[in-house]
This record gives sequence, C-alpha cells and structure tokens, in this order.
Amino acid sequence: MLVALAFTVAAVLNTLAVLHVYWALGGRWGKDAAVPRRATGERLFEPSSRSTWLVALALAIAAYSVRLAVRAGPLHTIAAIAVALLALAFLARAIGDFRWVGAFKRERESKFAQLDTRYFVPLCLLLAVACACISLDALV
Repeated sequence: MLVALAFTVAAVLNTLAVLHVYWALGGRWGKDAAVPRRATGERLFEPSSRSTWLVALALAIAAYSVRLAVRAGPLHTIAAIAVALLALAFLARAIGDFRWVGAFKRERESKFAQLDTRYFVPLCLLLAVACACISLDALV
C-alpha cells in the first residue's frame, strides 16, 4: 500500500519538476500564477532561469528519494530521513510565511493567493502527510 503511495507522491513531484523545466526553458503556461504578487499585481520576485532549474532538480531528487525510501537497500534509511525532512518542508510551505503564502497568509486577493488557498496549500498538506507516512513506515 505504501509503495503505491510513494510512487504516487513521486509522480506528483516529477510532474512538478517537469513543469519547472518547462518554465526554465521559457514556457509561459501557468507561470503567471506561480509567483506571489502584491495586491497591486506586482510580483514579489522574478524567478531566474537558474533558480527554476534548481527547483526542478530538487523536485526530481525528492521524487527519487521517495521511491528509494520504500525499497530495500543501503540508501533506504538515508532516503527515509530525507523524506521525513521533505514532509517537514511541505508542512512549512502549507503553513506559510503568514503574509504572502500558505494557509495563514494575509494577502488573499491576488490570483496566486486564490490558487494557493484552493490548490497549493491542500497539495502541500497532502504531500506532507504522505511523506510522513512513507518515512515513518520506512524507519520503523
């Protein structure tokens, strides 16, 4: 059962990695709604191609770690610890910074804020719970 969960989580992370590669290569679909904005519409930051590539790489490594955590082998425990840290990272993202992103953000009017509330926060919570379950099962 947890193997199926791990491969589902890995598929989601790989999909997000591919989306970041698309953006790093100049793709525009979805990019406008992916960066927090002020109420005036001004972006809080402009992601560089290099940082977008790094996020894509981090997501791909996270996906690999999730798959590795449910397999027997010498790196199993290290991967399980990495997945536990990943669960904490997704939980922190879901909680947010109390201003621009996350469940407790103050800015709620921008397109990003609405998408964050409706999709990004729930996705991060689900990924946090799934990663916690995977890592706990792998470590116990």
